[in-house]
Amino acid sequence: MSDHSNIAELERRITAALARIGAGLDNLADAPTEQAPSVDVTAFEAEISRLKAALAAEQATVAELTKKLELASKAPPQPAVDPKVAKMTQQLDIQGLELQRMRKSTVQLREHLRVLHEAAVENMVDPQLINKAMQAELESLRATRQTETAEMDEILAELKPLIEEARANG
Repeated sequence: MSDHSNIAELERRITAALARIGAGLDNLADAPTEQAPSVDVTAFEAEISRLKAALAAEQATVAELTKKLELASKAPPQPAVDPKVAKMTQQLDIQGLELQRMRKSTVQLREHLRVLHEAAVENMVDPQLINKAMQAELESLRATRQTETAEMDEILAELKPLIEEARANG
């Protein structure tokens, strides 16, 4: 399988993952809000574990593609493509930093939910406060998703001409 088809497959998988995340967020937003929310920490932990596994698989794919890109970059560079590849590499580095921030945020969210759950079990927290906190977190996640979608669109816009050029030359 060529690097270009690997990149296309990676794009498809990332887009599908973002769509699943968006659907999950939309389902959470549609849940009834008049009742006291039921905080199921184990469900969140299971979802976080599943997402971590998917993230690890994607990171392995990215690492493999990065190695292939490094090997390909040792070949005589094509002057018209080299600046584009450097720009895309920089964008991927930025995405990696964003992934690390999101991971840290996920750990903090898990801890926050655990504390809220313990307080709710002890009847020390107003359920409306939990509901408002969860709605605020949902909005934050939607904003993060929109930012990531915009970044992915930017990367895809840069990749398409490179893929077309490679197909034309290859």
